Amino acid sequence: MGCKEIMEELQSRASEKYKANVVRMGIPEEYCIGVSTGEVRAIAKKVGKSNELAFELWNTGYHEAKLLAVLVFDKKHITHADIETLMDEVVSWDLCDHLCKNLIAKMSDYEDFIDKWSKSAHTYKKRAAYTLIATAAVHNKKLSVDALDGYLEQIKGDSDIEQDQVKKAVSWTLREIGKRDFDSNEKALLIAHEMLHSGNKAQIWVAKDAMKELEHLVKVEGRTRLISTKTQMGAGDCVAVE
Repeated sequence: MGCKEIMEELQSRASEKYKANVVRMGIPEEYCIGVSTGEVRAIAKKVGKSNELAFELWNTGYHEAKLLAVLVFDKKHITHADIETLMDEVVSWDLCDHLCKNLIAKMSDYEDFIDKWSKSAHTYKKRAAYTLIATAAVHNKKLSVDALDGYLEQIKGDSDIEQDQVKKAVSWTLREIGKRDFDSNEKALLIAHEMLHSGNKAQIWVAKDAMKELEHLVKVEGRTRLISTKTQMGAGDCVAVE
């Protein structure tokens, strides 16, 4: 399938319901098609990996085509310069998180982006740094205690989190670290309490938001991570939010 055929298929799966959802996230209506992420993933499975095709899809400017492009990129043959170019064009929290979780976090040197973007003034690059940490906290079982401690210190020391999309990602990251085990939970709660009592306005918000979950985690047989009592009652795992 070429780019033209893929765009036609995306259009054939369009729905006004999903288009309205995308517009609500701030994507200009003229760049929305209205296709669910599930449909995008189904198309990606048929397409396979091709960086050339992925860039063609990305450059159409359509939101759903960019989501599809992320799944089509081959992480083995993409450069840091390519990633920077993609991130420069991210204008929504969902594309930021999708790009981080489905492509960047799977690269062997994803930590390089955390180090660089955590200091960035670019809203979505800064959010991306925390999305990558949160993703690693969930999926990287070999993440060292020292690395986790470093991320917690980064959260505590980062005062430039006034942007709404960033502070929500910081809270999510703190919660995901705190759900690894009881030792991590205790450390995350300590950081939250420190921010609550001595942080700036944004850090106080992060602390209060994270503590809503961190203070109500339990260990359940068969689960490697701690879960909230609400999850245990069937509310479902907490996921990234805008």
